[in-house]
Amino acid sequence: MPSVVRAPIRESVRVVGGPDGRIAGPGMAGDGLGLFHRLRLQAPAVADAARPGQFVHVRCAPPGQWDPLLRRPLSLHRIDRSRGEIEVLFRVVGRGTGFLAGLAAGDEVDLIGPLGQGFPTDLAPGETAVLVAGGIGVAPLVALAEELAAKGAPLVAAAGAQTAEGLLAVESLGKAAGEVLTATDDGSAGHRGFVTEVLAGLLDHVARPVVYACGPEPMLRRVQAMLAEEGRRRRGYLSLETRMACGVGACLGCAIRQAKPGTAYYHVCHDGPVFAAEEVVLGG
Repeated sequence: MPSVVRAPIRESVRVVGGPDGRIAGPGMAGDGLGLFHRLRLQAPAVADAARPGQFVHVRCAPPGQWDPLLRRPLSLHRIDRSRGEIEVLFRVVGRGTGFLAGLAAGDEVDLIGPLGQGFPTDLAPGETAVLVAGGIGVAPLVALAEELAAKGAPLVAAAGAQTAEGLLAVESLGKAAGEVLTATDDGSAGHRGFVTEVLAGLLDHVARPVVYACGPEPMLRRVQAMLAEEGRRRRGYLSLETRMACGVGACLGCAIRQAKPGTAYYHVCHDGPVFAAEEVVLGG
């Protein structure tokens, strides 16, 4: 993957709301934990420079305050360059994301971005993009689907979750990709089982697939193994989800081992979060 990115932009941006407001997710609690939110931000400089798969690093404290200290990395869920807007999708898991969930239209947010490496979107003639999302991993894939569709690229999509309530942004994904095949662990929507089982069927029927996947690590390990099957090697890209502190490769807190011989490491925030499937060792 290339390691050169455009210099990130720091902007004080304004909240302009969200098309869907608050999204109820699994594990809801009285304190709001477990709720998913979309947040739409007026960020013209970031929107102009952004590519699907990149992320923004967002301050989660009011102006002049520094608690929580660390920014939160959020994938670019949608990019609207014509309006100068970006959208993020996140789950409330603590004080930082709880602060973001409490923002209202007109509030200001400090962010840095776009950061990291995005998805390659140039397909060769005859190739079809196959998008695979697990849970909140759908976040960067909607922006990707919209960009591929705008280019006229053929694409199909699959989304999985534990339950039907955990299937996020399927409507947004479907507007770009057409039909979205779904899978749930409990069978409450779509295929009963893992989304990687749906992927297996797609790989059997799509002549020249290029896979784009984002989701929990066990899912990505399975996708990686499927792409590397002997005699059926396929091109694919994984967007990794990991904890980050600095967001620019300085603190070394998001290191992941490179697949090539030796003990070299990538930094997910700077060299990723998108990697070619064969480039990284997951779970190692």
